[in-house]
Amino acid sequence: MQLFRFIKLLFKSEKEITSNTSMKKFLIVGLGNIGSTYDDTRHNIGFKTIDELASKEAIHFESEKLGSIATFRFKGRTFILLKPSTFMNLSGKSVKYWLTKEKIPIENLLVICDDLNLTFGTIRLKAKGSDGGHNGLKDINTVLQTQQYARFRFGVGSEFSKGRQSDFVLGKWDEEESKLLPERLEVACKLIKSFGTAGLNNTMNTFNGT
Repeated sequence: MQLFRFIKLLFKSEKEITSNTSMKKFLIVGLGNIGSTYDDTRHNIGFKTIDELASKEAIHFESEKLGSIATFRFKGRTFILLKPSTFMNLSGKSVKYWLTKEKIPIENLLVICDDLNLTFGTIRLKAKGSDGGHNGLKDINTVLQTQQYARFRFGVGSEFSKGRQSDFVLGKWDEEESKLLPERLEVACKLIKSFGTAGLNNTMNTFNGT
């Protein structure tokens, strides 16, 4: 029986091997805007989340085509972290390029973004959905021509006066938020690794509402 399995493995098609490898690769995209002006702003929580994960995994981002990339392995899975360099409103081009380059199926894509409709620190993982008014998601939906991919919405609250939405999302975290962020980022990093190892549904059940 062992000899039969060995022979079968030797003659396994390249397509099968590529498919199996691709299913164990995950593209984790943190949305944000490049440049020091946008550091530590609410709109850049996607960048901040995967920066935190990269720090925990002791890996560094390298400038590549259409974004910065960092990669690590965990429990037999490969996690490719991407910070698009195309600016928020043109994120789709970068996402599509890296999905194609790394031959990653769309079900292994996770996009992290800010959400004004959720109170600060609220975590909401969804399997699909509309852009909800988020320009980064809107461009990804347009370029990929689908809404069928996982998105991790990080609540940033909506404590702004009428007409001040842009100033709020592009503003820095306040003192209280800055104190609470480390714990929220800790949970966010665990969610990302769970997405790749436990699967989308299990991760939603475990982390949504935490």
